[in-house]
Amino acid sequence: MSVSERGSKTRLAKELGVSRASLYYQHRLPEKDEALRRQIEGVMSEHPGYGSPRVAIALGINKKRAARAMKKFGLKPARRACTPSKPLDIGLEALEYPNILKVLSPITPNTVWASDFTFIAYGGEFIYLCTVIDAFTGEVLGFNISRKHDAKFVKLAVERALERSKGVAPLWFHSDQGSEYASKTIREWLQTLGTQISMSPKGSPWCNGAQESFFGRFKVEFGEFDRFDTYADLLEALYCQLYYFSNVRIKTKLRMSPVEFREKWEERQLSTAIHSYPQVMSLPPDPPHAPAERGLTITN
Repeated sequence: MSVSERGSKTRLAKELGVSRASLYYQHRLPEKDEALRRQIEGVMSEHPGYGSPRVAIALGINKKRAARAMKKFGLKPARRACTPSKPLDIGLEALEYPNILKVLSPITPNTVWASDFTFIAYGGEFIYLCTVIDAFTGEVLGFNISRKHDAKFVKLAVERALERSKGVAPLWFHSDQGSEYASKTIREWLQTLGTQISMSPKGSPWCNGAQESFFGRFKVEFGEFDRFDTYADLLEALYCQLYYFSNVRIKTKLRMSPVEFREKWEERQLSTAIHSYPQVMSLPPDPPHAPAERGLTITN
């Protein structure tokens, strides 16, 4: 550096009221952000539906830091698409069943199972995916994929959930008032299991929020269905994605996957730190003894 250049920097520092050395300082935040960007992109390449809360959990960093970096670099999770309507359900008479999720918060597995099905467009036709989710853990206990939707279609998904729960039926089974769930076949069969029926009011999909949210994120993260050459390839990918959602994908309110949460709950090793999340209630001190006492908390 020439004497004139050195003198210029000295005069500039004096005019700014700072030390001359500070003019040579290079902020390290851009370098750190670039490294963080690569880490976030690595997480999102495996989990395209992760927003900043899940990214933060996966990387073990503050969620505000993750959100700032994702906003800076334009990193966004995939967006959900619109849900098609069910024209065959229009005009059906409403059934008089309570919406138990409006007043009850489950605190154990198998207290409330929620179920619904969604449309999948493939090869110029629709196929259907029905799932049964435990409202406490968020785990997909059972599912069924078929080219048609009727009472048998729903019943097989529930039967698979019963296999997963080792024959333990839920106290409550929640669904919408679609013709499949409103069928006499399903309602009478559930009652033989000792399960009480809960239904959302007609035209109120938000009352089955766990299922609506699940299908929305599931479809977005799965991607285009028509990218598969054969129906068998599509089925295999759907099976893998269902496994991923229960066993691998972090559920934000649990800070872990649903299966991991259930296993920790069953082992009574769940950290009390999780209690800061209002959706998750405290662990029962002892295993429940009577079905009527199992996992019921009435909320205002």
